Amino acid sequence: MQKRGRFITFEGIDGAGKSTHIAGTAELLRQHGHSVVCTREPGGTPLGEKLRELLLHERMHLETEALLMFAARREHLAEVIEPALARGEWVVCDRFSDATYAYQGGGRGLDKTKFEALEQWVHGHLHPDLTFLFDLAPAIAGERIAAQGRDLDKFEQERADFHARVREAYLERAAAAPQRICVIDAGQSVEAIKAQVQGTIANRYL
Repeated sequence: MQKRGRFITFEGIDGAGKSTHIAGTAELLRQHGHSVVCTREPGGTPLGEKLRELLLHERMHLETEALLMFAARREHLAEVIEPALARGEWVVCDRFSDATYAYQGGGRGLDKTKFEALEQWVHGHLHPDLTFLFDLAPAIAGERIAAQGRDLDKFEQERADFHARVREAYLERAAAAPQRICVIDAGQSVEAIKAQVQGTIANRYL
């Protein structure tokens, strides 16, 4: 029987710098002989990418937003994540359900019991094996985003108190799952973060 692959996710508020380390993580795993699928949420499938455009740019009711997030996730799981894991491949994903907990639960104020019901329904059988949470003060994250000089999506345009609630919810989630979620101080140098991320993966799996 084919051994199931591992599922690694990267989380954090916008501007925390997590995306920089996803490619490096995939390369590390490939150097050790693993086949790797890199993907993202919302998105990851043709349908998911269409939903991503709506979710990042269209204003909608809170519960509509949360439901669409989980709809995109269900498609993502069925079409990409679960088949890859079943083939023995490793999946490295930019955001997963922790992001919904943080943004729609913390930032938007979605009832946690509704979130838990959706999570159980959509992927109660499957959770990440390891999650890196890039933690950074919203003010610093905002400065990083502003320095990029690009158009902002609707979440990035939210006020500082929104991003503070998102960060708090992320840390709450991490405290509830310390074996799975590794909190990274995203204010460190890129080299220091890389060493911590890749060292954690090496110690656990390689």
